[in-house]
Amino acid sequence: MRGTALLAGVCLVGPGGLGGLGGLGGLGHGDAAQVRGARVAGRIILPERGNHTPSPDLGTAVVWLERAPGPARPGVAEIAINDKQFVPGVVVVPVGSTVRFTNHDPFDHNVFSVSEPSQFDLGEYGRGEAKEWAFTRPGLVRVFCNVHPRMVAFVQVMATRHYTQPGRDGSFALEDVPPGAYTLRVWHPRTPDVARDLSVGPAGVSGLEVQLDARGFRWVPHKNKYGKDYPTNAGRERY
Repeated sequence: MRGTALLAGVCLVGPGGLGGLGGLGGLGHGDAAQVRGARVAGRIILPERGNHTPSPDLGTAVVWLERAPGPARPGVAEIAINDKQFVPGVVVVPVGSTVRFTNHDPFDHNVFSVSEPSQFDLGEYGRGEAKEWAFTRPGLVRVFCNVHPRMVAFVQVMATRHYTQPGRDGSFALEDVPPGAYTLRVWHPRTPDVARDLSVGPAGVSGLEVQLDARGFRWVPHKNKYGKDYPTNAGRERY
């Protein structure tokens, strides 16, 4: 995973200032015995360079709490390969889950990753075929195609059940969070990670604003599965 950093232009602001992020985001039941957990809610902000229009890919961010109770039950997620793209481009799964990569293109693909949490190579396979991989360690896994260098997907493997992806407007909510001390983390494909200590009381936390900064983003070519550069015409061929 990209190094976590609190940078200039990357900030979290919540009610009560930077020390204690209090709020009224709890469930509101009078009997504490009925309250299973609190609600942590807020909004991601990512203005585009040169204007104040919200980013169209806010929904690809991932928000989660570290030092939270263990992972959710593993499952099976699907990433389709359509028109030389992974769809969706970001998938979030509990640790131990399986991701199936189904090729819908009329030509071969070779799905692989060299990310430390989960290195794999599914080999080349054709239209209508599907191959899968079990992600047994938490962390960010970057997935590529050894045939088409512009293809990339991100699999975020979670060791906590408290994670979510924001809506298209950047709003997010984590439900049923036990009161306690956590680290709130936010990741987005085009920005540095954001990390922040967060104290959650019985009333929860509301009104958080997480501002991300993508001004330094640029596409960086990656190596193929052999650790070499792709051919110069890779990805521009008819198949």
